[in-house]
Amino acid sequence: MLATAMPALRIDVETASRAYPVHVGEGLTDRLGDLLDEVGATGRRFLVSSPTVWRAHGRAIEGALPGALVILVPDGERSKTTRTVARIYEELLLAAATILRGVALVQVPTTLLAQVDAAVGGKVGVNHALGKNLIGAFHQPLAVIADPRLLRTLPRREFRAGLYEVIKYGVIADPDLFERVDRDLDAIFAREPEALVPVIAASCRIKADIVSKDEREGGLRRLLNFGHTAGHAIEAVTRYRRFRHGEAVGYGMLAAADLAVRRGALDGADRDALGALIARLGPLPSVRDLSVADVVQATRRDKKVLRGTLHVILPTRIGATEIVNDVTEAELAHALRAIGMRS
Repeated sequence: MLATAMPALRIDVETASRAYPVHVGEGLTDRLGDLLDEVGATGRRFLVSSPTVWRAHGRAIEGALPGALVILVPDGERSKTTRTVARIYEELLLAAATILRGVALVQVPTTLLAQVDAAVGGKVGVNHALGKNLIGAFHQPLAVIADPRLLRTLPRREFRAGLYEVIKYGVIADPDLFERVDRDLDAIFAREPEALVPVIAASCRIKADIVSKDEREGGLRRLLNFGHTAGHAIEAVTRYRRFRHGEAVGYGMLAAADLAVRRGALDGADRDALGALIARLGPLPSVRDLSVADVVQATRRDKKVLRGTLHVILPTRIGATEIVNDVTEAELAHALRAIGMRS
């Protein structure tokens, strides 16, 4: 790991319900107390984390936030359920009645996927057997503090899962980010701050810009769902046990790109560039045993279905996408077969 004196970066998210900063920088964990004070998150503090994260980083976080109540819950998509939420409710209700009026939230993401995507934007949700994130709300945080140092202990597969979301941002809005990932991939995998901080910040800037214009996904924010139509369905049919979210999105982007090429909306060279970069990250878990019919059926239950119409995000070039609402099930089935699923 290369030493760096790179200053922390700040991205401001301006939404109708709240404006807040996203801080990105190596070593920010050491300044958690000061950063929380700056946004008014004073008084009694509660830390919700997982045993895995706490074993790796608990000592450092407790050192920065002494006296905080720690609540540990299992990690992974299988634990994003109402049962886990109830467990957190019970812990908090024993300690603070403020839960009844809503509590201030500060996100300190410990995975690359969370740092570049999930922690920003105010979406909070849990999964249901019928689909991903079907139960949830919008609750903007007071701040997001993304410290790349926390990623040093992240297993390579989990780290790679976050890179699929970075690629997503490159495809929907920033060809320079797409090229940066391709160019600096070795340094990114080495977790070098000089390579990681710009990638995290660029992703957060794109999401901040979109969320600031469309906080509750009335239109523009749907662009963030590129790759998620098939991705969420793949997760649902495998009951969130087989694929990391980013891996499923990787397949979803490939399916969307194939669909766009068949429609004449995307040049084949751009589809090939996307496929080549996804392949460079490493092998994806196989989808050969998944049924096209099952995955298509799962898309009907996705939260992107509005009044019976499925909205799909298709790339038109690296750096631009469009929202379409006329994709047929036959088209979707063909795209799923193209990425390796069985009929």
